[in-house]
Amino acid sequence: MKILDEKRAPNPRRVRVFLAEKAIAVPFENVDIMTGAHKTEAFAGLNPVQRVPVLVLDDGTAISESLAICRYFEALQPEPSLFGRTPLEIATVEMWNRIAELSFFLPVTHCFRHSHPAMTSLEVPQVTAWAEANKPRVSDIIRTLDRRLGETPYLAGERFSVADITAMIATDFMKPARLAVPEGVPHFARWYSEVTARPSSKA
Repeated sequence: MKILDEKRAPNPRRVRVFLAEKAIAVPFENVDIMTGAHKTEAFAGLNPVQRVPVLVLDDGTAISESLAICRYFEALQPEPSLFGRTPLEIATVEMWNRIAELSFFLPVTHCFRHSHPAMTSLEVPQVTAWAEANKPRVSDIIRTLDRRLGETPYLAGERFSVADITAMIATDFMKPARLAVPEGVPHFARWYSEVTARPSSKA
Protein backbone atom coordinates (compact mmCIF):
# COMPACT_ATOMS: atom_id res chain seq x y z
CA MET A 1 0.00 0.00 0.00
CA LYS A 2 1.19 3.51 -0.80
CA ILE A 3 -0.17 6.98 -1.47
CA LEU A 4 0.92 8.99 -4.49
CA ASP A 5 1.39 12.42 -3.00
CA GLU A 6 2.48 15.98 -3.77
CA LYS A 7 3.80 17.88 -0.77
CA ARG A 8 2.91 21.31 -2.16
CA ALA A 9 -0.68 20.50 -3.16
CA PRO A 10 -3.59 20.99 -0.73
CA ASN A 11 -5.67 17.91 -1.55
CA PRO A 12 -2.94 15.39 -0.71
CA ARG A 13 -2.39 17.29 2.52
CA ARG A 14 -5.99 16.61 3.52
CA VAL A 15 -5.18 12.91 3.46
CA ARG A 16 -1.93 13.38 5.37
CA VAL A 17 -3.67 15.34 8.13
CA PHE A 18 -6.48 12.80 8.29
CA LEU A 19 -4.02 9.90 8.64
CA ALA A 20 -2.04 11.79 11.27
CA GLU A 21 -5.22 12.25 13.33
CA LYS A 22 -5.81 8.51 13.05
CA ALA A 23 -2.14 7.68 13.76
CA ILE A 24 -2.09 5.56 10.60
CA ALA A 25 1.26 5.22 8.85
CA VAL A 26 1.25 4.74 5.07
CA PRO A 27 4.24 5.15 2.72
CA PHE A 28 4.06 8.21 0.47
CA GLU A 29 5.55 8.53 -2.99
CA ASN A 30 5.95 12.05 -4.34
CA VAL A 31 4.59 12.90 -7.79
CA ASP A 32 5.97 16.20 -9.04
CA ILE A 33 2.97 17.75 -10.77
CA MET A 34 4.97 20.85 -11.75
CA THR A 35 7.06 18.69 -14.10
CA GLY A 36 4.01 16.85 -15.43
CA ALA A 37 4.70 13.57 -13.64
CA HIS A 38 0.94 13.08 -13.27
CA LYS A 39 0.37 13.34 -17.01
CA THR A 40 2.02 10.06 -17.94
CA GLU A 41 0.18 7.08 -19.35
CA ALA A 42 1.17 5.01 -16.32
CA PHE A 43 -0.33 7.55 -13.91
CA ALA A 44 -3.50 7.82 -16.00
CA GLY A 45 -3.85 4.07 -15.58
CA LEU A 46 -4.21 4.67 -11.85
CA ASN A 47 -6.28 7.84 -12.02
CA PRO A 48 -7.85 8.74 -15.37
CA VAL A 49 -8.31 12.41 -14.37
CA GLN A 50 -4.57 12.59 -13.55
CA ARG A 51 -4.68 14.20 -10.13
CA VAL A 52 -3.16 13.47 -6.74
CA PRO A 53 -3.57 11.94 -4.23
CA VAL A 54 -4.03 8.31 -5.23
CA LEU A 55 -4.10 5.41 -2.78
CA VAL A 56 -2.66 2.25 -4.37
CA LEU A 57 -3.52 -0.92 -2.47
CA ASP A 58 -1.35 -4.02 -2.31
CA ASP A 59 -3.42 -5.74 -5.01
CA GLY A 60 -2.99 -2.78 -7.35
CA THR A 61 -6.43 -1.28 -6.77
CA ALA A 62 -6.27 2.51 -7.03
CA ILE A 63 -8.51 4.90 -5.11
CA SER A 64 -8.36 8.58 -6.02
CA GLU A 65 -10.04 11.70 -4.58
CA SER A 66 -8.89 12.79 -1.13
CA LEU A 67 -12.24 12.32 0.65
CA ALA A 68 -12.71 8.85 -0.84
CA ILE A 69 -9.29 7.89 0.51
CA CYS A 70 -10.20 9.31 3.92
CA ARG A 71 -13.45 7.34 3.95
CA TYR A 72 -11.53 4.16 3.15
CA PHE A 73 -9.33 4.62 6.21
CA GLU A 74 -12.28 5.68 8.37
CA ALA A 75 -13.93 2.35 7.53
CA LEU A 76 -10.72 0.46 8.30
CA GLN A 77 -10.15 2.29 11.59
CA PRO A 78 -13.34 3.97 12.86
CA GLU A 79 -11.75 5.60 15.91
CA PRO A 80 -11.12 8.38 16.42
CA SER A 81 -14.14 9.13 14.28
CA LEU A 82 -13.67 12.01 11.85
CA PHE A 83 -16.85 11.47 9.83
CA GLY A 84 -19.26 11.16 12.78
CA ARG A 85 -20.75 8.20 14.66
CA THR A 86 -24.51 8.70 14.93
CA PRO A 87 -26.77 9.39 11.93
CA LEU A 88 -27.07 13.04 12.99
CA GLU A 89 -23.31 13.43 13.49
CA ILE A 90 -22.56 11.82 10.12
CA ALA A 91 -25.03 14.10 8.33
CA THR A 92 -23.75 17.20 10.15
CA VAL A 93 -20.11 16.44 9.34
CA GLU A 94 -21.05 15.78 5.71
CA MET A 95 -22.98 19.06 5.52
CA TRP A 96 -20.17 21.20 6.93
CA ASN A 97 -17.49 19.42 4.96
CA ARG A 98 -19.45 20.08 1.76
CA ILE A 99 -19.82 23.73 2.74
CA ALA A 100 -16.10 23.97 3.54
CA GLU A 101 -15.15 22.27 0.30
CA LEU A 102 -17.53 23.83 -2.21
CA SER A 103 -17.92 27.31 -0.74
CA PHE A 104 -14.42 27.84 0.73
CA PHE A 105 -11.75 25.45 -0.51
CA LEU A 106 -12.89 25.54 -4.15
CA PRO A 107 -13.03 29.35 -4.50
CA VAL A 108 -9.56 29.60 -2.91
CA THR A 109 -8.20 27.10 -5.43
CA HIS A 110 -9.85 29.04 -8.27
CA CYS A 111 -8.08 32.19 -7.08
CA PHE A 112 -4.76 30.38 -6.97
CA ARG A 113 -5.03 28.44 -10.21
CA HIS A 114 -6.30 31.39 -12.24
CA SER A 115 -3.87 34.03 -10.96
CA HIS A 116 -0.59 32.48 -9.82
CA PRO A 117 2.22 32.60 -12.41
CA ALA A 118 3.36 29.09 -11.48
CA MET A 119 0.04 27.69 -12.69
CA THR A 120 0.15 29.02 -16.24
CA SER A 121 1.16 25.64 -17.67
CA LEU A 122 -1.33 23.65 -15.60
CA GLU A 123 -4.43 25.86 -15.77
CA VAL A 124 -5.04 26.49 -19.46
CA PRO A 125 -6.46 28.99 -19.97
CA GLN A 126 -5.92 31.06 -16.87
CA VAL A 127 -8.91 33.37 -16.48
CA THR A 128 -7.90 36.30 -14.29
CA ALA A 129 -11.47 37.56 -14.11
CA TRP A 130 -12.56 34.23 -12.60
CA ALA A 131 -9.92 34.58 -9.88
CA GLU A 132 -11.16 38.09 -9.12
CA ALA A 133 -14.78 36.93 -9.05
CA ASN A 134 -13.97 34.34 -6.38
CA LYS A 135 -12.17 36.69 -4.00
CA PRO A 136 -15.32 38.12 -2.36
CA ARG A 137 -16.78 34.62 -2.10
CA VAL A 138 -13.86 33.61 0.09
CA SER A 139 -14.40 36.54 2.46
CA ASP A 140 -18.15 35.88 2.57
CA ILE A 141 -17.83 32.21 3.51
CA ILE A 142 -15.28 33.00 6.21
CA ARG A 143 -17.83 35.33 7.79
CA THR A 144 -20.42 32.55 7.57
CA LEU A 145 -18.02 30.10 9.23
CA ASP A 146 -17.26 32.70 11.90
CA ARG A 147 -20.94 32.83 12.85
CA ARG A 148 -21.09 29.05 13.04
CA LEU A 149 -17.95 28.89 15.16
CA GLY A 150 -19.47 31.38 17.56
CA GLU A 151 -22.01 28.66 18.36
CA THR A 152 -19.82 25.55 18.49
CA PRO A 153 -16.11 24.73 18.99
CA TYR A 154 -15.71 22.99 15.64
CA LEU A 155 -17.57 23.24 12.37
CA ALA A 156 -19.62 20.08 12.85
CA GLY A 157 -20.11 20.43 16.59
CA GLU A 158 -18.19 19.51 19.71
CA ARG A 159 -15.56 17.33 18.06
CA PHE A 160 -12.85 17.89 15.46
CA SER A 161 -13.83 16.35 12.13
CA VAL A 162 -12.88 16.09 8.48
CA ALA A 163 -14.83 19.33 7.94
CA ASP A 164 -12.24 21.14 10.07
CA ILE A 165 -9.44 19.55 8.07
CA THR A 166 -10.92 20.82 4.82
CA ALA A 167 -11.48 24.32 6.17
CA MET A 168 -8.03 24.51 7.79
CA ILE A 169 -6.30 23.56 4.56
CA ALA A 170 -8.43 26.03 2.61
CA THR A 171 -7.33 28.74 5.06
CA ASP A 172 -3.67 27.79 4.71
CA PHE A 173 -3.98 27.74 0.93
CA MET A 174 -5.10 31.36 1.03
CA LYS A 175 -1.46 32.41 1.46
CA PRO A 176 -0.16 31.15 -1.90
CA ALA A 177 -3.46 32.34 -3.43
CA ARG A 178 -2.58 35.83 -2.10
CA LEU A 179 -5.78 36.15 -0.11
CA ALA A 180 -6.26 37.61 3.36
CA VAL A 181 -8.66 36.60 6.11
CA PRO A 182 -11.12 39.48 6.57
CA GLU A 183 -11.15 41.46 9.79
CA GLY A 184 -13.82 41.02 12.44
CA VAL A 185 -13.97 37.20 12.53
CA PRO A 186 -12.89 36.39 16.13
CA HIS A 187 -14.51 32.96 16.29
CA PHE A 188 -12.87 31.91 13.05
CA ALA A 189 -9.53 33.18 14.37
CA ARG A 190 -9.98 31.23 17.62
CA TRP A 191 -10.84 28.07 15.71
CA TYR A 192 -7.90 28.45 13.30
CA SER A 193 -5.48 28.94 16.18
CA GLU A 194 -6.74 25.77 17.82
CA VAL A 195 -6.79 23.51 14.77
CA THR A 196 -3.33 24.59 13.62
CA ALA A 197 -1.99 23.82 17.09
CA ARG A 198 -2.88 20.16 16.62
CA PRO A 199 0.16 18.02 15.76
CA SER A 200 -1.65 16.66 12.68
CA SER A 201 -1.64 20.12 11.07
CA LYS A 202 2.08 19.71 10.38
CA ALA A 203 1.53 16.61 8.24
